[in-house]
Amino acid sequence: MSTATAQMLVPPADLRRVSASFWSDALWRLRHDPTTMAAFAVLFALAVLAVGADFLADNVFHWSFSRQDILNSYGTPNTDQPAMWLGSDQLGRSQIVRLLYGARVSLFIGVFGAVVSLVIGVGLGISAGYFRGWWDDVIVWLVSTLNGIPTLYLLLIVGFLFRLDYISLAIFIGALGWTFVTNQARGQTFSLRERDFVTAARVIGASPGRIILRHIFPNVLPLMIVIAMIDVAGVILAESGLSYLGFGIQPPVPSWGNMLNGASQFVTRGPWLVYPPGFCIALTVLCLYLIGDGLRDALDPRLRGAK
Repeated sequence: MSTATAQMLVPPADLRRVSASFWSDALWRLRHDPTTMAAFAVLFALAVLAVGADFLADNVFHWSFSRQDILNSYGTPNTDQPAMWLGSDQLGRSQIVRLLYGARVSLFIGVFGAVVSLVIGVGLGISAGYFRGWWDDVIVWLVSTLNGIPTLYLLLIVGFLFRLDYISLAIFIGALGWTFVTNQARGQTFSLRERDFVTAARVIGASPGRIILRHIFPNVLPLMIVIAMIDVAGVILAESGLSYLGFGIQPPVPSWGNMLNGASQFVTRGPWLVYPPGFCIALTVLCLYLIGDGLRDALDPRLRGAK
């Protein structure tokens, strides 16, 4: 069969996909993955609600996250006023307003903590895999040492000794969670540094910094994007667990974790206070894992051109 005849038998859309770039093909597969797109939509909606918490509190609910109404403590959910749609806590504070501000804190900690983890992990992993030698030995020793220390105990000790705000907590969680990223980036770099295009760049006199930035990092990036989604979910769970134990974000600043902690102390009087923050944590983590799974499939070069 001639080439022209073969091209006539292939639909035009498939021909365009075969000739598309790696990122264009990955984007096409993402757009045609309903599960991943639904998870993106839900996560985007949560982010919009978190960013618009001030506007919604002032113009829709007319209630700030710190406003108290002791006479209306443990108010059951009702439709009499928007601020009480999800009821009120032991101090008469609006549960739905605090849930919006808690989303802002928890999502910020998750994203910022994951960024800190990726910056440290990718930088150390690529440099260790490329330069090897004594620097690689130092990085491996650091990773082995940190992996041998229970992270939860470290977080509890720091939370007990210091009053952490959401920025310092995100930095601290990210600074402890880079070991997995480092191992993945280091393993990828071991393989990439022996490829022909890296050898050719080294032969023509390209500096190590240029080789890392122009040739190795772009090839490591797809895997790092997938890991980033998983890291965001992991950091949110870590913050929620730490705040649930009383050592994370401290009241009156709301986060989903400390809202769950406060609700668990009064679960017999206000059981409706437990479900919203727990549901938000579970939904966010589920969406992040679904997005990570979809990105893994979309960015897998072995599936390029597959439907």
